[in-house]
Amino acid sequence: MSVDDALTRVAREESGRVLALLARRFGDLDLADESVQDALVQAARVWPEQGVPDNPPAWLLTVARNKAIDRLRREASARRRTRRAAPDLVAEQEGDDGSNDRYVTDEGGEMPDDQLRLVLLCCHPALDRDAQIALTLRMVGGLTTPEIAAAFIVPEATLAQRIVRAKRKIRDAGIPLSIPAALDARIDAVLNVLYLVFNEGYLSRADGVALRVDLIHEAVRLTDGLDGLDRYHLFHVARGELLARSGDATSARLAVIRAAELTDKGAERHHLGRRLRDLGPAVA
Repeated sequence: MSVDDALTRVAREESGRVLALLARRFGDLDLADESVQDALVQAARVWPEQGVPDNPPAWLLTVARNKAIDRLRREASARRRTRRAAPDLVAEQEGDDGSNDRYVTDEGGEMPDDQLRLVLLCCHPALDRDAQIALTLRMVGGLTTPEIAAAFIVPEATLAQRIVRAKRKIRDAGIPLSIPAALDARIDAVLNVLYLVFNEGYLSRADGVALRVDLIHEAVRLTDGLDGLDRYHLFHVARGELLARSGDATSARLAVIRAAELTDKGAERHHLGRRLRDLGPAVA
C-alpha cells in the first residue's frame, strides 16, 4: 500500500473512531477534533520519509492523544502565568494546582460504543439537518471540509462555517457525548442522515453528474461502522436498502434477514418477507 493510500485509509476509516475516543476521554469535542487533524498533518509530513507505521490506527491515536495532552498543558501553563501576573483577572478554582487530572481518565470502553456516541452527537435533534450531515461526514467519516463542500455543491467557506456553528452549539448547549436510554427515538435521525448522504450520491445535484459513487460508498461505509446498532432491526432495514440500491443484493438479503430476526411484529415481518422476495433468490 502506498503512503497516499495509507493516509487516505486512516483518515477515512480510523480518524472518526480516534476522535470519538478522545472526545469521550477529554470531554471536549473541539480539542479532540483539532488533535486528530494535527496528527493527520504530522502523518502526511513524516510517513513519506519514515514509512507507514505497522499499525497506523494506533499511531494516530497515540499522536493525537499526545497532542491533546500537550495542548492542555500549554493552556494550564498559560493560566498559571496569568494568575501570577494578574490574579484579580482570573477566578481561582478551589483545589486547582495545575495538574493533569482533566485528561487522566479511564481507558475502558469499546471503540464501537465511542463511535456510536459521536454519531448520535452529530445527529442530535438540536442541530439542523444540514449541520447533522456536515458534522457526520466531517467527524465520523473523516472527509475534509473541501470534499464535503464539493459533494454538496456549496462554497467551502459556507460549509466550514456550518461546522463551526454546529460545534459551538454543541458546546454552548452542553449536549453530552452519550448513548441515550431511549435510543430507538434517535436511530431514525441517524439513519435519515445516512439516507440523505446516500441519496445525494444516487441522485446527485451536481451538473452533468447522475451518480456520485463516492457518496454512495461513504453512506454504506458509515452504516457498516455502526456496530452499536446491531441489535436494532431498523438499522438492518436501512442498511439493506442502502446495499440494495448500491447493487449488492447478496449483502442486502442478509441485512433484511437479520432485520426480520430482530422484530416480533407480524406486519413488519410480512413487509420484510416481501422485500426479500423482491431482492431475488440467494446466489449460491
